[in-house]
Amino acid sequence: MLATAALLGALLTACATSEASIRPTETFTARPPHTPTSSPALEPATPQALRLDHGRQSPGVIAAGGADAVYNYAPAVMSDGGRYRMWWCSQLGTAVPPGDDILYAESTSLDGGFTGPDGSPGTSVFSGSGRGFDAVHTCDPSVVRAGGTYYLYYGGSDGNPSYGTAIGLATSPDGRTWTRVGDRPIVEPARDAAHPNLYGAGQPSAVFLDGWFYLMFTDTTGRDVRNADGAGQFLLRAKDPTFASGVETITPGGFRPMPDTRSRFRSVAAEFSADLMWVDALDAFAIAAEGPDGTTITFWDKDFRTNPYPKVLIAGPWREGPGLVRRADGHAVIPVDTPCDLVPLDLVRATADTGSGPTALRHFGADLVDVNACATPERAVRTLDGYAMPSPSRTVDLVLGGGIVRVDRRSVAEQIAVQVLDRRLPVLDKIPVTARITPNLPAIRAPGRGLGLIIDNRLWAVPSATVAERNSSIIADVPAPIWDAYERGPDLVPPPR
Repeated sequence: MLATAALLGALLTACATSEASIRPTETFTARPPHTPTSSPALEPATPQALRLDHGRQSPGVIAAGGADAVYNYAPAVMSDGGRYRMWWCSQLGTAVPPGDDILYAESTSLDGGFTGPDGSPGTSVFSGSGRGFDAVHTCDPSVVRAGGTYYLYYGGSDGNPSYGTAIGLATSPDGRTWTRVGDRPIVEPARDAAHPNLYGAGQPSAVFLDGWFYLMFTDTTGRDVRNADGAGQFLLRAKDPTFASGVETITPGGFRPMPDTRSRFRSVAAEFSADLMWVDALDAFAIAAEGPDGTTITFWDKDFRTNPYPKVLIAGPWREGPGLVRRADGHAVIPVDTPCDLVPLDLVRATADTGSGPTALRHFGADLVDVNACATPERAVRTLDGYAMPSPSRTVDLVLGGGIVRVDRRSVAEQIAVQVLDRRLPVLDKIPVTARITPNLPAIRAPGRGLGLIIDNRLWAVPSATVAERNSSIIADVPAPIWDAYERGPDLVPPPR
């Protein structure tokens, strides 16, 4: 967006400290300096203590988009299939149209080696449409996967200050090639407050939980923003990823149904550039936002009524807001070796320690330790969902949907579990066995539907024919109406890792 290098230098001078919230290129969406404030009013609660340990950071820049990138910030980071996938906002000198682009790269390590599909430091995968609300700028990506589809929520702008930023949606089968959902934004500025900050509605962060898409975002025009600068994080949820129907918004009394996405009643964080994550081990949401000393992470219960745990701090330098390292559904990563003991809090944020542009991306992190996430059966089934381990009867127990599915053959369990652990946890003895996968169960396959096992007269979808083969199940091809007529059991597909 900058016309000259001189203007870039002037704006960078204005952002010289780590407390700055003004993006060096957003001349039409400038944000005043950060001022710490208190959280919204809470119901009385006694937060449970958390202990942070194993602090870490990358030795240097992990992604900078190449020499052609003007800046790099607002990363969305996904742990997906044994690799880390990252989308972030940049501006390539060769971009058409000239404006903000969303770059993509991946690596097997959070400490570096990120490269795009074309071998570059970051491949442009989403840019301005050339017309409409996102004609010039597409930025601030948040990516989640649900039902095999990747959803990209992003802030778009045509560069007109009177319109401001609005939130758009695109979908993809692989996270690389994106298709816009319609030509209009799914969330527009509410315009409830006549605040001088003209940024609008953007910086989305999405989580998929219990069939709901949760969408947190900035809206400088919403009621309950911080008076000094228009900072505020609002929250919507819907089972429709496009938020065209069944929308609920957060209010002082919890979530309430609303006719559309324009209602703003309560901000859950008086900040810009925040990121959202669900932590199964804590049964809580986590919001990461920048403060004077680094990234502060605040925990909320499911209805955003109380803070069940005290805040924690991931210290270190920063220039622009954090992207939490999350699973594909926006949940916290569960460590394979210690699923009940640790909650990794890793994030990527923009810093200014690079010669390739005003900002580049670095990794910082620490672990919540001794969380005792499997102390009770209720917590164990949430934390271990998708994991399997030895059963008392020389079979394998898979934790799924609040119960245990007993699997006779380990080779089958390996196909449908996140991982088969070597040691059984005693807490599983208190969880009921709800189904059993025995050899030779019937299997059916239908066009456009997939493959499933018939267990207790219910259809349980499986990820591939390998599951049926290893279970010695004969596959019968049936028409779609027969598939659709079955009562459905839980999908036997490993949750995101």
